[in-house]
Amino acid sequence: MHVLILGGTTEARVLAESLAGPAYPGLRLTSSLAGRVGAPRLPPGEVRVGGFGGPEGLARWLRDHTVDVLVDATHPFAGTISSNAASAAAATGVPLLALRRPGWTPVAGDLWHETGSLEEAAGLLPSLGRRVFLTTGRLGLAAFADLDDLWFLVRSVDAPGAPAPARMEVLLDRGPFTLDGERELLRRHAVDVVVTKDSGGRATAPKLTAAREAGLPVVVVRRPRVPAGVPVVPDPGAAVDWLTERFRPLRRPDART
Repeated sequence: MHVLILGGTTEARVLAESLAGPAYPGLRLTSSLAGRVGAPRLPPGEVRVGGFGGPEGLARWLRDHTVDVLVDATHPFAGTISSNAASAAAATGVPLLALRRPGWTPVAGDLWHETGSLEEAAGLLPSLGRRVFLTTGRLGLAAFADLDDLWFLVRSVDAPGAPAPARMEVLLDRGPFTLDGERELLRRHAVDVVVTKDSGGRATAPKLTAAREAGLPVVVVRRPRVPAGVPVVPDPGAAVDWLTERFRPLRRPDART
């Protein structure tokens, strides 16, 4: 049996680790990474890097490599590949599961401003602050490039390229981040507004707590919806349960029949 995981996230790697062990003998496991991070942590099993060439290319890959199950465990904001996965699964009849960590939920004291896009977030910023902690990744900086009156602290795993804000300091770092570290970062850089995508998870959530404690507004970009009709699970354990319940070859040898 062949399982293809569209990965690049912590959840995808944990799922691969769960399926690659001796509990599932004979299982062929392939993880696909987009290749946007310079030095990714590689999961166990076979690994391919790069795009497929749209939904048609992914469908062709599923057929050529006899994939039995497709798991979309990409980043919650990787909307294009998720759409392509849904189209390819429908074209080939390969079952598709989406693994998505739950989004963040505001609590008492949060000053959130939710938007539907990076462009909407950029439009809000001049009314909220002048020193921006921007944690939306290096690929969306073009939306903020014209805000010349604002200063940006941009945190990303790899160095961003143009177009980007003119007044910008880049902090290359990878989570998980600590609450004490986020508090100090906001204080040291005199940040007065935070911008983030609703990526969910605990690794980058401390910035939200630090902003709440400091009384800072946070612009939160809502995540795209999972394509209609695709089943969704919240964590790798639930993904393993979904797979083993539906596909007999994935059941442990000592499992009840």
